Amino acid sequence: MGDVMGHAAMADAAVRYLRSVGAPTAAAPVEPMPPPELRAVRPDERTPVGQGEFRRVLGNFASGVTVVTAPGPTGFACQSFVSLSLEPALVAFMVGRTSATWPRIARAGVFCVNVLGADQEEACRAFAVSGADKFAGVAWDPAPVSGSPRIVGAPAWIDCAIHSVHTGGDHLVVVGRVDALGCADDGEPLLFHKGRFGRFTP
Repeated sequence: MGDVMGHAAMADAAVRYLRSVGAPTAAAPVEPMPPPELRAVRPDERTPVGQGEFRRVLGNFASGVTVVTAPGPTGFACQSFVSLSLEPALVAFMVGRTSATWPRIARAGVFCVNVLGADQEEACRAFAVSGADKFAGVAWDPAPVSGSPRIVGAPAWIDCAIHSVHTGGDHLVVVGRVDALGCADDGEPLLFHKGRFGRFTP
């Protein structure tokens, strides 16, 4: 209780100080910033960082691996996935602007994110290949709201409707509103780090 009261007193003191110097507080709402200009990168624009160096450095960030699916069925392997908001519940994934799968997902207006398990490396590789029958030999059932393929054995799944799409250089940032989700209690994730797959070790 003492810690809680201490934090509350510090918060009150901070608010009093901000008001004394004319800074905006809850009583004086902050004016919203103008929306950023959204545009694609022009072909003649050059970044100060080479693609090889960019990949090498960013490869140090270990991530999980997902397969984003939609009715059709269609889908692709996706490493760039993130939770975005609790209220409302939103997630996001990034997809290349030249992706052949994205237009099908966009037309469907819905998608399901399948978080792959440690034993699903082969499924990931299958969904990373363009032009092949990605669902050959893959067991799935329809997600409860969107009907998008929910891959059997995936430790977690998130069933979504497309909420918004934003440009991000040579990729698109797709924001999804979560309509349903679920997970297994004992699922172990598939990890990706420096171009290699691995497992989580506590």
